[in-house]
Amino acid sequence: MVMTEVFDKLKALQDILAQKNTVEASIEDAPKLLLTQEELLSRLKKGYIEKNEQYEKSRQYISDIKSQLFEAESTREKSEKAMDTITTQREYEALDKEIRDAGEREQNLRKELQKEERVFQDLNEDLKRDESLIKQQEDELNERKAKLAAEIDEKKKTLDELNSAEEDVSPGIDPETKFKLERIIKSKQGVGIVAIHGNVCTGCHMILPAQFANIVRIGEKIVYCPYCSRILYYSETAEGEDIYFNDDDAGSLADLDDFIDEDEEDGEDGDSIDDEKMEYED
Repeated sequence: MVMTEVFDKLKALQDILAQKNTVEASIEDAPKLLLTQEELLSRLKKGYIEKNEQYEKSRQYISDIKSQLFEAESTREKSEKAMDTITTQREYEALDKEIRDAGEREQNLRKELQKEERVFQDLNEDLKRDESLIKQQEDELNERKAKLAAEIDEKKKTLDELNSAEEDVSPGIDPETKFKLERIIKSKQGVGIVAIHGNVCTGCHMILPAQFANIVRIGEKIVYCPYCSRILYYSETAEGEDIYFNDDDAGSLADLDDFIDEDEEDGEDGDSIDDEKMEYED
């Protein structure tokens, strides 16, 4: 297979792999779209449980107040009836005090009962409102989950189609080259093979040494940019077209020497400039 066909295959494979990365990322991120709504529903349910506990405590407190109120009423009524049987001033004073104390207690309990019943009613209304809101949120969440599941199924079908297309275009591409291309595409925002214009890499806009650029122009081997690691191929620059790039990003032979020295010292990913970034493959 001639190198022009290999580059055409690599470009086609690049498009497929980039689409695959996008689809796979969207499938992976899909559950995150529901995270906010699930957290909101969780907080609503937690608040509902806390209010329901307060509601039950208020119910029990009202029941206790009513029991105390009944006892105070009974004490007052009993003392009032006993007034008909007293014979001494001392007995009268004692009963009168019991009646006044019971009456005062009864009045305080009635006030407390009214206050707590208002609290109880407010809690009851809050619980009904929260129940309605929770039901609404659950329905919306379930609807979104169903819709998202359908979208994921469609994306998985798209992924199957892309996998099939990848299998169709892969024959004739060296497995190691394919592996490197996949890795480059993931780290370079979907771009793993780029042209050089003049002696400038259009991927990173760095100036390549003339001799190195000539090797790319010849197009007999797979060559990697020593700066951005992308696969390079030669593209004719249109007549009169200027090449623009940031001077701060421009490289030189001296830069390339420094790059090679640093790369050999770092040994990043276990690849050296000779092994990957300036590797020539048939």
